[in-house]
Amino acid sequence: MHPFRTHTCGAPRKTDAGQVVRLSGWICRKRDHGQLLFLDLRDHYGVTQIVADPASSCFDTASKLRLETVVTVTGRVVERAPETVNPNLATGEIEVQAETIEIQGPCDPLPFPIAGTEEEAGPEETRLRYRYLDLRRERLHRNIVLRSDVIALIRRRMQALGFREYQTPILTSSSPEGARDFLVPSRLHPGRFYALPQAPQQFKQLLMIAGFDRYFQIAPCFRDEDARADRSPGEFYQLDIEMSYVTQDDIFAVVEEVLSEVFSTFSTWKQDKPPFRRISYDDALVRYGTDKPDLRNPIEIRDVSDLFRQTSFKVFRSVLDRGGVVRAIPVSDLAAQPRSFFDRMVEYAQSLGAGGLAYLVWSAEGVKGPPAKFMTSAEIQGVVERTGARTGDVVFFVCDQERKANRWAGEIRTKLGRDLDRIEKETYRFCWIVDFPMFERDEETGQIVFSHNPFSMPQGGMEALMTRDPLTVKAFQYDVVCNGVELSSGAIRNHSQEIMVKAFEIAGYTREDVEQKFPALFNAFRYGAPPHGGIAPGIDRIVMLLAGESNIREVIAFPLNQRAQDLMMGAPSPVTERQLRELHIRLALPPKPTTSTS
Repeated sequence: MHPFRTHTCGAPRKTDAGQVVRLSGWICRKRDHGQLLFLDLRDHYGVTQIVADPASSCFDTASKLRLETVVTVTGRVVERAPETVNPNLATGEIEVQAETIEIQGPCDPLPFPIAGTEEEAGPEETRLRYRYLDLRRERLHRNIVLRSDVIALIRRRMQALGFREYQTPILTSSSPEGARDFLVPSRLHPGRFYALPQAPQQFKQLLMIAGFDRYFQIAPCFRDEDARADRSPGEFYQLDIEMSYVTQDDIFAVVEEVLSEVFSTFSTWKQDKPPFRRISYDDALVRYGTDKPDLRNPIEIRDVSDLFRQTSFKVFRSVLDRGGVVRAIPVSDLAAQPRSFFDRMVEYAQSLGAGGLAYLVWSAEGVKGPPAKFMTSAEIQGVVERTGARTGDVVFFVCDQERKANRWAGEIRTKLGRDLDRIEKETYRFCWIVDFPMFERDEETGQIVFSHNPFSMPQGGMEALMTRDPLTVKAFQYDVVCNGVELSSGAIRNHSQEIMVKAFEIAGYTREDVEQKFPALFNAFRYGAPPHGGIAPGIDRIVMLLAGESNIREVIAFPLNQRAQDLMMGAPSPVTERQLRELHIRLALPPKPTTSTS
């Protein structure tokens, strides 16, 4: 037996020609060329082509191998003929002539082809049920490696900036932070429950009060909320950050440095350099129809409500008289589109819930469009001045109550950008959304509630809470957004017990409520709390953007499905009566739906 060197499947090179090597991995492809049998052997590090010929003692073994069988191959590295070199493989200049093949793990017939396309892999439910197989596929495997590398870089960068990583509890108390808690029953304390943390919010603030002035953590967070393409139900991870004695600008500088390095390291796309653009919350809703704007889209919305206060165009006037608004969406070089295009846009607006979609077309013959005959020349000229419309352009109009008008205009802006191929390609556009409202009115109850984070410092402090209409009070809250994806929310925290009480009173809580729901934080404010603030960029969403994925489950090793189920492990699962008795729990399940018979 020849002496050999053990290699990974991505290691052999032309310089190893003549050496005997031992490689272990999965058979990912198999090609029978009659007198020669070619096997592609894959492991975490790459792929090497194995050749077995009929004269070899291992030929019969090789011919019977199923795909994804784990084997150890011993053989000699040889150079490929020039015409057979594979430039797409790092090992593409060589192949290994098999001398022995040892089966380490045989493989049953696969539920889907590992080397196949997305479509061939089948529905997501099947892929999640066999996630360990799904993770062998090259794209998904690459995504999980990317995630690991991103987290490693973030840790190095945060430590270089003077931060230390501290761990916070996973079992904690229930807290009204917006989403539903995951509850864990206590065996030792019957009738009482722990909650999995929605975020380490209170703990990281308590660390600041304890004197640890630069904290970070790659923190797991748990929220019982519905799935979306950019939100995983159940759990997610975030880069949790908190700092003492800081302003918004200090936090922005840290986050910009970290994000800039992460995106420039792991992508060749063009990106905004720090400092990132800042847009007020109110301005974002008017100009983009959302507080998560995609700045790659050059189309911007304009408020033209004041131009039509006295209009004879009844569609606008009736809405304006009831406190509504008119939003204009100018689009350059669109006048040549056929009538069918505009009809489809009207249908799209109606599918969103809008009554319709008005538009004006600036053509060589003048201004045309359904509402043109109802508008005065002064009103049309006002639109020109406000939007910059010129010959060849089109301006769409959305008219309704402010919240609906903003949302619909934003959706229409996005559709126009995509359908017209106006979205900037291979680019990351970052911005900060600032000056969020501290409070808002609940549409269902009419009560004043917290708009975002209840632990934020109101701009103007106690004086603003005491003297101003709560709906006009802004908070030191901010989001960082990239390509229409909210990467993080953060805030300068309220560190005053009295301001905390007043803010919660406005939202309908008593002082006793605050003491009961947030006892640790409330009491800690009595003992010298430093000014502090923080933020928590989402790891999953960062990796999703870098990987070019549209679904967050593609960058999570073992995600739940859209119904918050782990199909592979069978969670959530029933438990035994004994377990329930130990926890002092009796189930009160909803009645099973009855099936009608005809």
